Amino acid sequence: MGWLSDFRARRKNQLGNHRRDQGEREAAARAYRDAIRLGPSWEAPWFNLGLIHKERREWPEALQCNLKALELRPDNPPAYWNLGIAATALERWDLARMAWQRYGIELPGADGPIEGDFGLVPIRVDPEEHPEVVWCRRLDPARARIENVPTPECGRRWRDVVLNDGEPRGFRRLGENEVPVFNELQVLKRSDAGTFRARVKAASKADCDAVEQAFDAAGWAAEDWTSSFRRLCKECSEGHPDTTHAHDEPPAAEWQASRDFGIACVDSSTARRLLESWIQQGAGREVDGLEQIL
Repeated sequence: MGWLSDFRARRKNQLGNHRRDQGEREAAARAYRDAIRLGPSWEAPWFNLGLIHKERREWPEALQCNLKALELRPDNPPAYWNLGIAATALERWDLARMAWQRYGIELPGADGPIEGDFGLVPIRVDPEEHPEVVWCRRLDPARARIENVPTPECGRRWRDVVLNDGEPRGFRRLGENEVPVFNELQVLKRSDAGTFRARVKAASKADCDAVEQAFDAAGWAAEDWTSSFRRLCKECSEGHPDTTHAHDEPPAAEWQASRDFGIACVDSSTARRLLESWIQQGAGREVDGLEQIL
């Protein structure tokens, strides 16, 4: 680039960054395109335009932008990562595998869909409307299968497969370690399971554990929402929940026998059968209601 075109391209790219920070995606995209026209051999506006397409879930365009950015600058790990996300969304497994491997990630298998076990990860599903952080099993760097039973407000189900971003947006504890939270980008595959709410009476935590074990043994899932669900402010959810800032937490309550369970199951008759079996195997167990909520 000549010095004047270089200067103008950088000003346009800076303008695009400012517009994107303000949430003005269309104006940002125009500025990045102007920067590309003024500096066609500069990779930065191509990469930034790819971010706009990623935010819009415009995967063919995001893929092409990152390929162009990598053509102009092959040593660009963030572009490989975003290429991997776009290729995964499009099921372009050849490009996805190339991107992850160039990033430095070892993958199972030689071709086709990546079906690995990359451990548990917390993902914020439906981040813009009804955000909820759920634990998921990572299938590859950009796909994960939901392992919790999400609440119905977020519209997600147990065993949905979601596409996730790679930028940390908060942290959660996993055993002794702190792990990053990633935002969901898109639901890739819907689960066949429905979501049910069961209101039960359980005299102890062992009784609650028995509900979860019964559904797990049958190939489904149950979760004690009364104890597992925790509401956080936005700052805590996107930071470190236990250290971001103090909240006035209510004192620990005595055991509540009335519990709300989230249940993932194929149908209500199967869920009722498993709950009835649970009742018969312990004293003082009751089910006050079962309703399908998603």
